[in-house]
Parts: sequence; C-alpha cells; structure tokens
Amino acid sequence: MKRSGVLAAIPEGPRERLMGLSREVSFDAGTRIFEEGGRADRFWIIRTGNVALDLHVPGRRAAVVETLGPGRMLGWSWLCPPHQWHMGAEATSPVRAWEFTASEVRELCERDHELDHALLIYVVEVIGRRLRAARTRLLDLYGPYGSGAPE
Repeated sequence: MKRSGVLAAIPEGPRERLMGLSREVSFDAGTRIFEEGGRADRFWIIRTGNVALDLHVPGRRAAVVETLGPGRMLGWSWLCPPHQWHMGAEATSPVRAWEFTASEVRELCERDHELDHALLIYVVEVIGRRLRAARTRLLDLYGPYGSGAPE
C-alpha cells in the first residue's frame, strides 16, 4: 500500500509503533465526529471517505473550511493544550479510519523522539494549512471582495 499524508511523513519504525496504538473505527455519512470547543482526547487517520471541517459562525450555519480525505490526519488539537477542538468535523461520506487515544500517543512521543519530531513537523504543517483555509473561507463569506487570493 502506498503511504500518503501523515503516514508518509513518519519514518517506518516510529510509524509501526504509532500504528500499534490504533484501532479501526467507522462513521456513517452525516455523523458529527467532534464539536468545536469539545475535549480533544483523540485523533484519526482517515483510511477511506471524506470529513468536512467547519467553524461555528454566530447567527449562521457552520462554515466548512476544508475537506479531508484518505491519508489525512483528522484532529491536531489533542497535541496542544488546552486540548480543545478548534473546529468541528462531520463525515460527508462513509468514513473508515484509524483512531488513536491522545494520552497514549503523547506518552509514546515522550519515549520516541523520532516519532515526536515527525508528528510535530506534520502537525505544524497541518495547522498552517488549516489557518490559511479558514482565513480564505471566512474572507469569501464576509469580505467585501472575497478572499483576494492570487489568480
């Protein structure tokens, strides 16, 4: 199987140790996986299907800022205190994923510095991408001239 996303970003040994902590889960289309502001005590690596990330917008329905597919990590808030979700997530199709308990992964990272480094680099990239996506989406919704993204 060709690796992509987070699994491609982690070297083989640490990846095997991480995957030893996983369990397989599935979500039906339309399932709310987590809510913005909730306790971030786990994360997922999507195997199949798609998940929409959304932001609460007062007085309106949630704004979808990004859609994640296979290979992508769902949830990074488990890594950074105060361990609360910064967005909400909903399965937009049937989803199969590997689920990880945050406390177990944080404990493993304390012992496995190669895994810790690879995950931190990947999560920082994810945070940057999601911040840009959220900014663009909110400007499209509320800016007088849209996002102003380069053409």
